[in-house]
Amino acid sequence: MANKDNKMLNSRREFIKNASLITAIIASSGVQSLSGSDLYELRKNVKLRFIIASDAHYGQLKTPFDEMIETFVQKANYFHKNQKCDFCVLNGDLIHDEAHLMVKAKTKFDKLEMPTYVTKGNHDKITDLDWLNIWKIPVNFSFKKAKNAFILATTSDEEGTYLSPNLEWMKTALEKHKKAKNVFLFIHIPQIKWTANAIDTPEFLELVSTYPNVKAIFHGHEHDQDNILYYENIPLIFDSHIGGSWGTDYKGFRVVEVLKDDSIVTFMMNPDIAIHNFTL
Repeated sequence: MANKDNKMLNSRREFIKNASLITAIIASSGVQSLSGSDLYELRKNVKLRFIIASDAHYGQLKTPFDEMIETFVQKANYFHKNQKCDFCVLNGDLIHDEAHLMVKAKTKFDKLEMPTYVTKGNHDKITDLDWLNIWKIPVNFSFKKAKNAFILATTSDEEGTYLSPNLEWMKTALEKHKKAKNVFLFIHIPQIKWTANAIDTPEFLELVSTYPNVKAIFHGHEHDQDNILYYENIPLIFDSHIGGSWGTDYKGFRVVEVLKDDSIVTFMMNPDIAIHNFTL
């Protein structure tokens, strides 16, 4: 019994040591600061947990792209082993332009030990049909899990054009899931020009803001962004990069945890230490 208690104590100490002291909660009561100890205590209230990773850029010249994907997969699987994740979303730019690389990139990502979903980014220059044949899901796709809905939409085409999501399809998906407790959207390219490489699609933001159960919009594309911006009451969330030649000084992935009270904890793994923690 003493050994079990010591193991739990050491686990708690290790978690708190590795959790950022600059932690916050974004809930119905607004943003609140958290300590590493507070974050640890919230773990027992998690009912759903998933990982988001963007911008692998597999095949980009003058980058160690094999090593970068392998590192991500190793770190994500290690996190999953210690804190079970329900799935992972790879939010665009899985490859770097060359269509033939997608099959090989998929074999790398197939080593993730959790279900994996994908969105298409501007460097994923393959046809929508090839995307479907390789990944077995269409470029616009939604699913439900534990009373939460997840909507994944493409923001590019075979030529790498920056696009808005298909708004007709998006409205249909939002209507389909309007009774879900929380809705999470995943798109690669940001749709408001608050960051360097975004585009402006006010119709998209106007559409999603009419659905009060939209909890957050997750983006890739901006490798140097790992923060949270707000459009009205909707968090616009970024997750840095796991590959490529530029961006934040670390390569990491985002963790999102849905708690029993439907507030949301989210933090970046850099990829070994939790940083920039928030709750929605």
